[in-house]
Amino acid sequence: MAKAFFGGIHPNPMKDATCGKAIEKLEAPDEVVIPMSLHIGAPCTPVVAVGDTVKVGQKIGEAAGFVSAPVHASVSGTVVAVEARPHFNGLDGMAVVIKNDHQDTISEDVRPIANPESITGEQLVEIVKNAGIVGCGGATFPTHVKISGGLGKVDTVIINAAECEPYITSDHRIMLEMPEQVIGGAKLLAQAFGVTVHIGIEDNKMDAVEILRNEIAKQGLTNIVVDPEHTRYPQGAEKQLVQAITGRQVPPGGLPADIGCAVFNVDTAAAIYRAVTTGMPLIRRIVTVAGSGTIEPKNLEVRVGTPLKCVFDACGGVKETTFKIIMGGPMMGHAQYNMDAPIGKGTNALLAFSEKEEKTVENPVCIRCGKCVTVCPMHLEPLVMNMYTAKDRLEELEAANLFDCIECGSCSYICPGRVHLVHNFRTGKQKIMNKRAAEKAAAEAAAKAEAK
Repeated sequence: MAKAFFGGIHPNPMKDATCGKAIEKLEAPDEVVIPMSLHIGAPCTPVVAVGDTVKVGQKIGEAAGFVSAPVHASVSGTVVAVEARPHFNGLDGMAVVIKNDHQDTISEDVRPIANPESITGEQLVEIVKNAGIVGCGGATFPTHVKISGGLGKVDTVIINAAECEPYITSDHRIMLEMPEQVIGGAKLLAQAFGVTVHIGIEDNKMDAVEILRNEIAKQGLTNIVVDPEHTRYPQGAEKQLVQAITGRQVPPGGLPADIGCAVFNVDTAAAIYRAVTTGMPLIRRIVTVAGSGTIEPKNLEVRVGTPLKCVFDACGGVKETTFKIIMGGPMMGHAQYNMDAPIGKGTNALLAFSEKEEKTVENPVCIRCGKCVTVCPMHLEPLVMNMYTAKDRLEELEAANLFDCIECGSCSYICPGRVHLVHNFRTGKQKIMNKRAAEKAAAEAAAKAEAK
């Protein structure tokens, strides 16, 4: 275990309800709501108007700058609205609403790339950018930016197939059912970077390990390696996976690229393969629908823009006692307030929980036991950071390396006082960013006044 990361926890996997269920295709709804913000970075600018006819794979949102990714129609039909709609981030955001004609007419722009075996790194950057591919593990960072920034600098590429969060099995099923897409994407990344690709999978998915190794052997590849890793949360966090596979540690405030590594989600790799071999942009996600509040848990292939309600309806709906809906996993996912919010590019799971699992307390209290310190994979001191957050001691909070917190939830999970640590840290980060913005605005105002 010389390469194992520090800390971590062992929550109940809770994957039995869906790990053995094959992916089912969910028929696209009569209307999709496609947000212009489906990635980290500036929202896209709509390039269609009400009344326009669109086709599957057609660009409907233009990227706004380099750290952005275009948005494409997931169905064919007619644009019926371009307006603010409920977003899965909890706010209203600009979206293109398409009335589905159920013809699935493919755009003329969707074409496979000729001679994929000769694609260079720079060419792959453009293909990935035009396909609107982002990190499918939930971070949604534009993939073309990560590839571009790593060319010539990265010596190790890692495919993140750990899928360490409880309940989620979508990546597992992708590996079992679409190994040629996963290995195809890994092959393209190996070709672009000119390095060996490591696929990191937790050792509770040895069936996926076997299938991927068989696919690698079938294709006669020597530059792709499958690395089973010890099952421990948060094994799928990129900094922890990098350490587990390479033994290198990302420095505080740094990124995997700083130590010669680039990490891509397993479905991101599959999306790259599809973009090259079919020309189809990222318009669908494999989503695990589970939790005690879900009547019939499933793994579904869902079009981007499908309302959450339609997804749950395909699983028999939710139980009357359901008290919370989460997009993503139970550790790092975000609670949803509106079932009209749509599926996004980073959606890998929808979980419904019944009231019997409500474990919050009215007045959570830190008892200074230190358990949060022992499980923090980033070597932070959550109990100290929590105190600084509560007292608005923002300078000390930032000095305690708050922004190194990956919000994995290990501290909240282990806390006997049930303190909402991750929520508090997100609040603290926002307070610091607000303070920075205010200071910048004040400095600019002062400079303008002095210039006059």
